[in-house]
Amino acid sequence: MLGITGPPGAGKSTVAERVIAALGDRARLVPMDGFHLPDAELQRLGRRERKGAPDTFDAEAYVALLARLRAPAEAEVRAPAFDRETDEPVADAIVVPRELGLVVTEGNYLLLDDGPWAAVRELLDEVWYVEADESERIQRLIARHVRFGKSPDAARAWALGPDQRNAERVAATRGRADLVVHTD
Repeated sequence: MLGITGPPGAGKSTVAERVIAALGDRARLVPMDGFHLPDAELQRLGRRERKGAPDTFDAEAYVALLARLRAPAEAEVRAPAFDRETDEPVADAIVVPRELGLVVTEGNYLLLDDGPWAAVRELLDEVWYVEADESERIQRLIARHVRFGKSPDAARAWALGPDQRNAERVAATRGRADLVVHTD
């Protein structure tokens, strides 16, 4: 099991997709983003304006899924995906057969060492940390937010606000990675 982590906009998804493309049917991508709490729940909890922070995910369910993938007893395990168009998780969208050679998971918090996130690292064989030039990373984030419906001003505010706070937290985990990948 390979984990790919790094701050928002660093290129984690791109690196993960390239690994999967190179291995074809021998690998499957199971992104952490499928464990975003639904917007209705974030609203109820008063966390919607911080979506993407560690406590806006169902970390316990993510850890449980990784444990199931690590030692599968079932013929296949189903995992959620994340739909960027609706900005919501999609249950059971990914099917992972037991005999698969590699599971790749990507997300911001794979190397956090507190709360339920602390259990993630021990379930992964290796974790790569993806980083990019800071100004390029922020421009990618702004462009992504605009592409999925935010105005340019709202996209910039989100990238420099909640996304930046999350990026700083993730950057503190860089030293725990097995490999650092630069996307510049």
